[in-house]
Amino acid sequence: MANTNGGILEVGQLRQRENFVPLPYRCVSFQPYEGPMTADAIERYLLSREVYRRTDIVILHGPNRDYAVAAVQRSGSDSLFTRAEKVEVLGLPADCILIEDPDTDPANRSALALTAVKHGVTPKQTAIVIGTFDHVNIIHRPNPLRLRVVEVVPPHPPKLLHMVEQVLGYADLPPIVLEPVTIDLRDLAATVSPDAYLVPCRSGGLNELGAPVYFLDERPKQRENWTLLGCERSLQFHRYYYGDEPPRVEMCPRKLTAPDNQLTLLKCCLLEYDIERDGQRMIVPWGTDLPMIERALRELTGDGGDV
Repeated sequence: MANTNGGILEVGQLRQRENFVPLPYRCVSFQPYEGPMTADAIERYLLSREVYRRTDIVILHGPNRDYAVAAVQRSGSDSLFTRAEKVEVLGLPADCILIEDPDTDPANRSALALTAVKHGVTPKQTAIVIGTFDHVNIIHRPNPLRLRVVEVVPPHPPKLLHMVEQVLGYADLPPIVLEPVTIDLRDLAATVSPDAYLVPCRSGGLNELGAPVYFLDERPKQRENWTLLGCERSLQFHRYYYGDEPPRVEMCPRKLTAPDNQLTLLKCCLLEYDIERDGQRMIVPWGTDLPMIERALRELTGDGGDV
């Protein structure tokens, strides 16, 4: 992923580039235009004009609510306005889709991609998004990565999904669309009918399961005839506390999902201080933090951070 960062954009190869988002979006100019909406006419028009020294992308809007998008290559100059040296038309009206969505951050590639996908924009089209604060940006040929996020519930919303959304809100990453997969602990608990349940902690929101519920992190003094709803780490705690292994229902997302070819992010209690890659799956600790998740996303997407 390359930012323009206010430098001179070299045009000529952008039309076929997927997921092109110009950033910072102050380099995008939204201008009225009354000429023919053809590539030749637009190129002549823009080459005949001066452009602001930070303009790289020009969105032309016609009187009939038709739109075109072009990239301009400016001559090197410190002047406030300078001539366009080269123009590449990225999209004409048949392939430009205007979307007005005040909740979309125009500085966020993933947010732009998600909005484009929701509105049916294809990888051969250009989405023009009027987003937060009426600011405008584009995503050209949107074809975002699909990331499956596997997490247990409750609580709602799934914590890992929420944290990934936070990371995508600030990290400079390729466009990613999240596909949440939830494992409901109440459904797992319903597969057995024990005298009592032992669950890892109260924070999971598992207070009512149809039988008495005990919490492993509180280390109950009395060993009950319970079934443990927990992972291998919980079982290790139980061995230490009580010296035995109770009946157990597995709840680890890593154990409950099979590896495949889809990019996947999930958590595992057996990890404590680092992340781990397993094919197309990235595993983070149960107590993961935002920097760990960002690092996991960069490794999964092959993005080393030079964006």
